[in-house]
Amino acid sequence: MTLDEVISEFDRGLRSMTGVSRMSRPVPESTMSGQGAESDLFPEESQLEAQLTEKERAHSAGLMRVNHVGEVCAQALYQAQKLATNSPELKAGFEHAAREEEDHLAWTSKRLKDLESRPSLLNPLWYAGALAIGFVAGRFGDRASLGFMAETERQVEQHLDGHMKTLPANDHASRAIVEQMRVDESAHAAAAIGAGGGEIPFPVRALMRAASRVMTTTAYYI
Repeated sequence: MTLDEVISEFDRGLRSMTGVSRMSRPVPESTMSGQGAESDLFPEESQLEAQLTEKERAHSAGLMRVNHVGEVCAQALYQAQKLATNSPELKAGFEHAAREEEDHLAWTSKRLKDLESRPSLLNPLWYAGALAIGFVAGRFGDRASLGFMAETERQVEQHLDGHMKTLPANDHASRAIVEQMRVDESAHAAAAIGAGGGEIPFPVRALMRAASRVMTTTAYYI
């Protein structure tokens, strides 16, 4: 890895932990706001958000904080896997996925601000842990690294499915973001399998789920 690449990855990691991220795609928008004669049936999104109760707003913020942490971890995982592989094709694939995940990071960060909340206070810890795990996975070879990526994305997609079920019905802004994230995560998992990702052993999958539960439960509050 060249010095320029090291500097670039360090910059990305620092921005991930501090919440200063760049988006290449605009924040997904809800289709619920209407215009003209339909506006009475479909109020503007800001009006719908104002209808969120304090409890609903806190719940949305907790879920979006969990999603933001997930994207912090995604940046670390992809950085580590890029460092671990010698394949230019895989490096490019990991970079492409990381750029889309950086969009997610920016979207969730903005949504947290809109909900008058904040990212997890433990982001540096989550980032460091994910970086170490990603590098270890990468050292087992490209097939294992891709399999780890695919399983990670599948588990994230399942988490997002759960969030769509519990997000307040009126929180269309959060729902639009989560839905697009879910589409992207599914595509990343399929790409990893298509690139030759192997099946992760069940004990490893179970350990990943257990670690994820600890992270999501903690990040919801802290």
